[in-house]
This record gives sequence, structure tokens and C-alpha cells, in this order.
Amino acid sequence: MRKTCLAGLLSTLVLCNVAHAQSSVTLYGIIDEGLDFTTNTDGHRGYQMVSGDTVGSRFGLKGNEDLGGGLKAVFQLENGFDTNNGEMGQGGLLFGRQAFVGLSSAQFGTLTLGRQYDPTIDMWSGYTAAGNWEGDLGSHPYDNDNADWDYRIQNSVKYVSPTVSGFTGEAMYGFSNDTGFANNRMYSAAVQYQMGPFSAVAAYMLTDNGGATSGGAVPSATVVFTASKQQNIDGGLSYKFGDKAVVSLAYSHVDVYNPTSNAYFSTQPIAGTQDSWKFDNIEINGQYYFRHDFWLGAAYTFTHAHISTVTGSSDSNWNQLSLMLDYDLSARTSVYVQGAYQHVDGNTGQDFDYANIIGSPGQSSTGNQMVYRVAMTHRF
Repeated sequence: MRKTCLAGLLSTLVLCNVAHAQSSVTLYGIIDEGLDFTTNTDGHRGYQMVSGDTVGSRFGLKGNEDLGGGLKAVFQLENGFDTNNGEMGQGGLLFGRQAFVGLSSAQFGTLTLGRQYDPTIDMWSGYTAAGNWEGDLGSHPYDNDNADWDYRIQNSVKYVSPTVSGFTGEAMYGFSNDTGFANNRMYSAAVQYQMGPFSAVAAYMLTDNGGATSGGAVPSATVVFTASKQQNIDGGLSYKFGDKAVVSLAYSHVDVYNPTSNAYFSTQPIAGTQDSWKFDNIEINGQYYFRHDFWLGAAYTFTHAHISTVTGSSDSNWNQLSLMLDYDLSARTSVYVQGAYQHVDGNTGQDFDYANIIGSPGQSSTGNQMVYRVAMTHRF
């Protein structure tokens, strides 16, 4: 019975595609699975099987319909999941990675509405190792600038301009959907320049009361910092040396005002004791291709944090080095090894003084931590 129903459904889809050749729907996905070893998590070694450390395991549907006159209707629905237990990611949402619909024109740009990536992710995070090729082990401390895609923006309207003389712009507004208009809202913008092997980007994002509500622009289930306001200022440069290498430089400044929690802390600060957390991240990273199917990536990040409390201020400094070696077994399947080392030197008296690599089981008991990963990915 199930085979008969499935055959009927496939036949219907084929007939629909024949009848409406100007429309298309694509099913796609990727599975990332591997083994991790961590030198120190709360004073103990950690051994884990982890899904989605480098690229989030996902499947999705995307499509478009030609409306004529160069205009198209577009949509995308994307689910994140854990390969090891089958659970949905992003707080258990069905389409927690992306869910949007909109209109697209080669002449006028693209306007979409729904749950989406903001301009800092779309245009800037690709200049970082975490947002491009390395994932969690390349993240900046606590993913403070969201380069590793910790959260998406709900209730959002996004516009992406066409490319003119190498420039592309993007803007987004995320509604609070609350009676208090500014309670958990977000707005963001970015501009990128691309000319030959060189590219540059500048981006900005601001959230008010991010994580204050589950239904706002930045949901409480996935937010990194819960605070009255957060501001991200980002910039990046990149240069490609033919098909052999690419080198990128990324910078971000993050202001977190009146924070009440950090998603990665083992112990949260007492409410009302924190005035602001400020982060400056500077990263240089690159990839070298021995062959088109075999490459090495490396990244170094220095992060400085200035912590202001009601009783004074203090600082923490992070140094993080990470490496990745990838070999493609085919056009869709690859195997890779990764490693990351983080050292933190701080005097804050808070969890900022302990190493905590994103992707590890948790915080180190000292200022040092290393994580190693052996894994594979399969795309479909």
C-alpha cells in the first residue's frame, strides 16, 4: 500500500513538472557525522559522537515559479536535525534553519519574508572559518558575533539588491510581534564589493531585548546572549589566488548591554550585576588546494573582551588556532580531520576566564582546551 501511494505521489510530481515547466522544486540536504575528542571538560576528557559540527546536518525544499516579466516567486523550507538520535535542531522547530517565501527579480532584487539568515551571516560570516569551511571548531569565543550561525531571525523581511558595478546590498528587519514594538526586534544591513579575485564587506546588526520572548525576532531557545541590547559591527577582506588558495581577514566588534545570561556559561552571573560585555575579534584564515578534491584550511583568531560590572571592570584575551584537512571521495562525499586549540587569559572572576571551544562538551577547568574531530559529510 505504501509503495502504491509513493508511486502515485511521484507520478503526480512528474506530471506537475511537465504541465508547469516554468516551475521547479528541489529536495536537498547534507549529513555531517563524526567522532570528537576533548582534552578538558570540567577537568575530564571527553569522547563524543557528534552530528553537524562542521556543517549542520539538514534537509530542505526550495523552489521557484516563473511569474513572467522577469519576476519569480521563491521559497525555501529547511530542517536541521541530529543524525545520532533523529531529533530536530534549533530548539525542536520543524523548519528551524530557514522558512521563507518571497519574490525575486534579476532587475530589482529579492524580497523575502519568514525565518531567515540576517545580512551579517549572508555577506560577512563567509569571511570567517566558522561561517565558511570549518564550522564550530573555528568559532570565535561563545560565537559572540554569530559567525557560526547560532541563531536565525524570525518574523523578518529581507531585501537583497541586484549586483551593480560589483556592489551588492542587503537589509533586514525582524518584528517583535509583541505589543511592545521594540521588545525583541532586530535590524541589520550589509554591503559587499566583489571584483575579480578580491572582495570586501561591511555589515551591521542591532537587537533590542534579544531572547526576551520565544516569539520575537531572536527566539529565546537559540539566543547566545540575553540582554537589553546587542550591537554587531563587522568587516572583512578576501583574495583568491587562482584555484590554488584563498586568504581572508575578518573583524567584528560586539557590544552586549545589561546582559543576564550566556548560553555557553556553566554558571550564570547574578541578575543585575553586569553592565556590558564587549568583544573585539580579529581573524585571519585561509585554504590551500593541493588538488581540487584535497585541501588544507587554517585559522587564527585573537579576541579581547572588556567586562563592566556594577563593581568595576576586567578583561579577558583569547588566542585560538584551528586546522582542517579535507579529502573528497566523490562529488558528494568527503572525509576530514580537524583540530582546535584555545587559550584564555582573564581576570574577570567569571566563566570568561576558562577555555570553551564551540563544539566541545563544555567548559574547561583551566584556561586551555583542545578538540579533535574525525568525520565525514555526504550531500544529496
